[in-house]
Amino acid sequence: MKLSFEELDSQTTHMGELSLRRRTIPSLNDTEVYEIKLGDEYLMSSLFHEAEVALADIALGGLEGNKWDVVVGGLGLGYTAAAALQFNQIKRLIVVETLEPVIDWHRRSLLPQGTQLESDPRCIFYHADFFSLAREKGFDPATPGFRFDAVLLDIDHTPDFWLHPSHADFYSVEGLERLKSFLKPDGVFALWSNDPPENAFMDVLSRVFARVQGHPIRFDNPLQQSTATCGVYVAC
Repeated sequence: MKLSFEELDSQTTHMGELSLRRRTIPSLNDTEVYEIKLGDEYLMSSLFHEAEVALADIALGGLEGNKWDVVVGGLGLGYTAAAALQFNQIKRLIVVETLEPVIDWHRRSLLPQGTQLESDPRCIFYHADFFSLAREKGFDPATPGFRFDAVLLDIDHTPDFWLHPSHADFYSVEGLERLKSFLKPDGVFALWSNDPPENAFMDVLSRVFARVQGHPIRFDNPLQQSTATCGVYVAC
């Protein structure tokens, strides 16, 4: 018998208690859903991943050339990384994740994308704090200052609603200038947000990057029988 709810793992981290849960939803034909919670807060659900996929598709869809080096900040349920790996032009994908249990869940195939990511030789899990790396040496474990073709970020809820206050300075002009120093001249920065794109952060991005776009990502919420909207910012 398939359990309607199961906690697959729970571990204490420096940001609080982190748990991985799996549930089936009878009203959605017993759809199997994976959820990650940090304390009492829901971080992500496999029921809603359209915007995470769009983050990779939009950012990399306009990138030219080949043999790309790409960074994904935030592993989560793996949807952004998996979508990025659909691009054959990627030579190396470094996925930076500060919560080690999340990497472990993928390596143990506890999550739907885990086997795909773990088996792709282009994909490298890097256990580190994305925001600390952005302030210091960059995102290549072996080469400080290495410049990437693209950096895709999906960690905080929005540019002004952070998982931790230490992330705040990244979303300033100074923080984004530091990030830009780790991009190639024609490189792309893209950011997922739980809210639709907002003019205030578009203005901040425009002070650092020549071209800035905000993409509303709409998707169905079958639990509420409504349409929800997230956002993807793209800057280059």
